Amino acid sequence: MNYFTNFLKGMAMGAADVVPGVSGGTIAFITGVYDTLLESIRRINPSLIGILKEKGIKGAFEHINGLFLVTLFGGVLTSILTLAKLISWLLVTHPIPLWSFFFGLILVSVWHILRQIESFNASKWAFLLVGVGFAYMITVINPLQLEPTGINVVLAGAIAICAMILPGISGSFILLLIGMYAPVLAAVKGFQIDILALFLVGCVSGLLSFSHLLSWLLKRFRDFTLMFLVGLMIGTLPKIWPWKQTLTWRTNSSGEQVPLIQENLMPHTFESIFNTSSQLPLAIIMMLVAIGMVLALEKIADK
Repeated sequence: MNYFTNFLKGMAMGAADVVPGVSGGTIAFITGVYDTLLESIRRINPSLIGILKEKGIKGAFEHINGLFLVTLFGGVLTSILTLAKLISWLLVTHPIPLWSFFFGLILVSVWHILRQIESFNASKWAFLLVGVGFAYMITVINPLQLEPTGINVVLAGAIAICAMILPGISGSFILLLIGMYAPVLAAVKGFQIDILALFLVGCVSGLLSFSHLLSWLLKRFRDFTLMFLVGLMIGTLPKIWPWKQTLTWRTNSSGEQVPLIQENLMPHTFESIFNTSSQLPLAIIMMLVAIGMVLALEKIADK
């Protein structure tokens, strides 16, 4: 049952990673698997060869918490492969309820992580402000247009996976910024093995290197690191705001027109500009559903 729960948590992480602006790392944090995930990945290093010789495959597998990693990432991959089309459809057909759900998710995640800070002082609040500034800077950068060559796909995987395990920074959004979101999503939908394999190589290499640094920071400077991560979450909230007006468009690698620069609007302004419902009651309900889900997960984790 424990590993099945981990599989479901992985599916939730994968669903979040499909949406530009939402981080799978955030889901890992609020479901209580973040520290275990980092520590398990950190153990995959050259010293594993010695353990493999001494204790065999079974011992090495247990050392890296292999069953946990297999079930969690199995859930992530299953979710991405099965939910990519659904999430893409929802982003086009029901964007306001979907963005509202994730907006509520990030809000309650900020509260959830702040509760874990042992003490507050000026320097820790400064780290939060640095995180807010860094995340906001990323959200206003104009997207690049990298060609989906082999090396770029590998590079995209390495960058995106690093962002994925950082709460508040979305791997999908990073892919969007470097112009690789559409090619990777198309590869997932069309099950293009060559592109997916290169992307996976990038993910593995980026994950193994970056997880060591993040694990070390959380062990040595946990409160400061958590405050920075909270800042990242707060800084990305404008990107997830449900009511937007697209100011400029761009043509992606598939020849489709997609938003380039967007402006956040208040619900009543949205209604007056587009002459359509802002779906405010539904948006509030979806935010509350997200908050309720996180609080329920906390109760389950406590038990």
